[in-house]
Amino acid sequence: MNPENESIENQQEWEMRPCGMLVQRRENGDDFDDVNGGPLYKIKVSYGSNFHDFVLPCKSTFGDLKKLLARETGLEPEDQRLFFRGREKDDSETLHMAGLKDHSKLLLMERPASKERKMEEESKKNEILKACQAIAQVKTEVDKLFQKVSSLQTSVNTGTRVNEKEFIILTELLMVQLLKLDSIEAEGEAKALRKSEVRRVQGYVDLLDSLKTKNANPFGDHGSTVAVTTNWETFDSGVGSLTPPSSSSSSFTKPTQDWERFE
Repeated sequence: MNPENESIENQQEWEMRPCGMLVQRRENGDDFDDVNGGPLYKIKVSYGSNFHDFVLPCKSTFGDLKKLLARETGLEPEDQRLFFRGREKDDSETLHMAGLKDHSKLLLMERPASKERKMEEESKKNEILKACQAIAQVKTEVDKLFQKVSSLQTSVNTGTRVNEKEFIILTELLMVQLLKLDSIEAEGEAKALRKSEVRRVQGYVDLLDSLKTKNANPFGDHGSTVAVTTNWETFDSGVGSLTPPSSSSSSFTKPTQDWERFE
């Protein structure tokens, strides 16, 4: 063979790629995969009303294709089902062994378990959102009530006498908001919000109780005033006398002497 002809033949059979690798020249426009040593398949995958086109080596597995589909569809590989000619394909099976050719078409479907899980997650998100909205409404009402609590606090601290009914009404209104919070079914973020709001309302109720005591005895010892207030509440219920005890020293001396005589 003429060396010159041999050189021409070699130039036709081999070509230098940009990366510096010498490979066999492509003929008739066929795509060739250098890594796996096989042709590249153009695959069309139908998913719902959409189509996705991929070009990948014929020795690729359906598991490899699912990874590419996950990027395009957002559907995780384990939630995918790939069908070719009406049969679901296994992840480990290769394209060419399954009988695929260039321009073959596949059908992608989502696993039923995945759909159910997504529906449950969506339902849970909606429930949390609904609970957060309900808690926000309660919070708005509590904010309005706190303005009244703050006004009472200013009056009591400056020595202004406040009608006892004001404390009772505000306390009852705050308790209504506590009942609303208790009726809200909450999970996750909503549960934390509800707990925080319950603590806030309880704090305002405690503050009102303290202000009520101070308002009843503005100049007395607050430690002993609590006991006196409790006794008067007992009297109001119909037990005992409505007349407060005398503060004279003689009235306390005589009962003490009588008790000693009984002993």
